[in-house]
Amino acid sequence: MKLKQLEGLLGGLEQFSQPKVELEQYPTGAHIASRMIYTAESSYEDISGKIVADFGCGCGTLGIASALLGAEHVLGIDVDSESLEIAGENVTDLELDIDFLQCDIRASNLQGLLVDTIVMNPPFGTRKKGVDMDFLSLALKVASRAVYSLHKTSTREHIRRAALRDYNAKGAEVLCELRYDVPQMYKFHKKKEVDIAVDLWRFVP
Repeated sequence: MKLKQLEGLLGGLEQFSQPKVELEQYPTGAHIASRMIYTAESSYEDISGKIVADFGCGCGTLGIASALLGAEHVLGIDVDSESLEIAGENVTDLELDIDFLQCDIRASNLQGLLVDTIVMNPPFGTRKKGVDMDFLSLALKVASRAVYSLHKTSTREHIRRAALRDYNAKGAEVLCELRYDVPQMYKFHKKKEVDIAVDLWRFVP
């Protein structure tokens, strides 16, 4: 599947109808999601034929992109049942086969999962400090092959240091810097749209 086709399919997905600010729910846009998963497959062969988990999957965008690019099996995990309902509808509309699990990633023992590649757009930690690092720490314990994750560019050195020193990653590489469009979704948002610089990381467990 070509990148443009993938982006087009992801652009048609249903997103949060009533996003929850405490969970930092922001949709992963089709532009970023398509490039993230397409790069994982075309440059590293980390998706096709692999078991992929989408941590904090929200409405399922990254997991769906993985399934469209030939993942053998996809598991989407999220704490929010309403998001998982939307994700399920998205999967049905595209006639894909993806399993979903409702649980709090940080409170559950997921270390027994057999997963090749983890893809995720974790909360940036602006509401709950350190939640982004909780996601990364667990992902590096679960994935056997690679972890792809989005983090604010402003946290780059902190992320690199933590991954290599504290979480025993063998590799931590920023593949590219992307612009994350945050639409006006919550009452405290003063602007129609804000661009945040984010890094697309590839970590090797």
